[in-house]
Amino acid sequence: MTDLERFIDQGTGREPADIVLKGGQFFDLVTGDLLASDIAISGDRIVGTCGDYEGREEIDISGRIVVPGFIDTHLHIESSLVTPHEFDRCVLPYGVTTAICDPHEIANVLGTEGIAFFLDSALETIMDIRVQLSSCVPATHLETSGADLPIERLLPFRDHPKVIGLAEFMNFPGVIHKDPVCLAKLEAFQGGHIDGHAPLLSGKDLNGYLAAGIRTEHECTTAEEALEKIRKGMHILVREGSVSKDLLALLPIITERLSPFIALCTDDRNPLDIAEQGHLDYMIRTAISHGRAPLAVYRAASISAARAFGLRDRGLVAPGWRADLVVVDTLETCKAEMVFSAGRRVGDGLFETRRPVAPVGLDSVKARPVAAAQFAVPVTDDETPVIGVLPGKIITEHRRYRLPTKGNQTTVDLAQDIVKVAVIERHGRNGNHANGFVQGFGLKKGAIASTVGHDSHNICVVGVDEDDMALAANRLGEIKGGFVVVEGGRVTGEIALPVAGLMSLEPYETVRDTLHHLRQAAFALGATLEEPFLQLAFLPLPVIPHLKISDRGMVDVDRFMLMG
Repeated sequence: MTDLERFIDQGTGREPADIVLKGGQFFDLVTGDLLASDIAISGDRIVGTCGDYEGREEIDISGRIVVPGFIDTHLHIESSLVTPHEFDRCVLPYGVTTAICDPHEIANVLGTEGIAFFLDSALETIMDIRVQLSSCVPATHLETSGADLPIERLLPFRDHPKVIGLAEFMNFPGVIHKDPVCLAKLEAFQGGHIDGHAPLLSGKDLNGYLAAGIRTEHECTTAEEALEKIRKGMHILVREGSVSKDLLALLPIITERLSPFIALCTDDRNPLDIAEQGHLDYMIRTAISHGRAPLAVYRAASISAARAFGLRDRGLVAPGWRADLVVVDTLETCKAEMVFSAGRRVGDGLFETRRPVAPVGLDSVKARPVAAAQFAVPVTDDETPVIGVLPGKIITEHRRYRLPTKGNQTTVDLAQDIVKVAVIERHGRNGNHANGFVQGFGLKKGAIASTVGHDSHNICVVGVDEDDMALAANRLGEIKGGFVVVEGGRVTGEIALPVAGLMSLEPYETVRDTLHHLRQAAFALGATLEEPFLQLAFLPLPVIPHLKISDRGMVDVDRFMLMG
């Protein structure tokens, strides 16, 4: 008997189903009704609803509600600080059965080797990980990346079964001004999915960007911006990560009327926040607690997300659809009590069936050792540009201050919460080192440093004391990448991320516990940001307004150029 014949026989009730969920209700995302019904599963497929079924295995879910598995529509698994296998084990139990990732971070460090690692991993995970091919490596000409991926190096991956399209096209100025490299990539994916990334872009420039065939956007930070983009045909991915927190600002667009045109994503979320708050389930219960209709929210978490990315087999609890299911206590609290991925009940034994994938990029940190004197900033007659951090956002402000001086050097101003920031090239290409100032970290002493620095992932250091900054940067080379906290000439916290300087080789539980200690070490320096390390990681991101820093210097993002 073929699988198709078995599906039909079990759906009609002629044969017992493989699994039947009995005694509960399911949330019908077409009508918005809660329907009491058995749910019959055959293999990886739902074959029966709205009736009574017998099963070879019957599971009592009385008092519970079944909803479709959640789909995270945009994320960088690397930013969870664990490998795809550990991400799978960490997040799937929260009900995220599909993750659409862009391996942009590892691609900027390792190029095609990093993309291949993700595709190999996606073939082994229990969760369905889909990959969008990184479109901007390097992200811009304003920084030094570890790799260069022209269209010729992406095309061999285009037909891989896990590839879903072209990832976030961050270089929106390049699109608008018809940069030949950008156009070649866009041309190759016409007719397929192209993911967007155009913060604050509007008017006719937005029209030109969308005319290139770009369809989704996760960078909206206001409802007004989101509505313009929805009206112009974009599918808005509402984001709530560890740093970028846009959910509350975008609540007005989460309505039943607009729900076919919105989805949910995390973009960047670490294991500590997942353990303390949850994942997409956190977004769901938060939106509902703020008065959003459950039908709109659960549509955004599943069927609307699936349709946005052409995943036609999932997103509803209905016969013939993929058996990605979450059994929750209530719609409002969204606590996942049982999860099914392609008809398989999620548990420790299921994860043990996966084959391992060898890690890559274990020697990617090639920065030269630095000395305290290299963090000096000469005095100038003009006001000094200062990066203004906005808590919970990756957008920064372009501020200017007259800073105190000592001899011929410009110094920090703790009274105004202004400290030094530096970016050090770590791919072994040119040894670039750029210094600047940042406001908003709250540091009163010491330094924190990271090899996670979007998008080129050079070393980024923020600190009060130049000796501590040098120690932190050099320690990153010794541990092959990660996060480091230094106070008074002593390392007080660190986590090693040797996989491309981005991901740990440890289980996610170990990473979670280490991050807790690391965060406390940063708070001991006076740090006031909720997530100082991921906030640090976005300071070198020159595609997000308004002022950033790369290994080549301070970047005026609005003019898309290095400052003199």
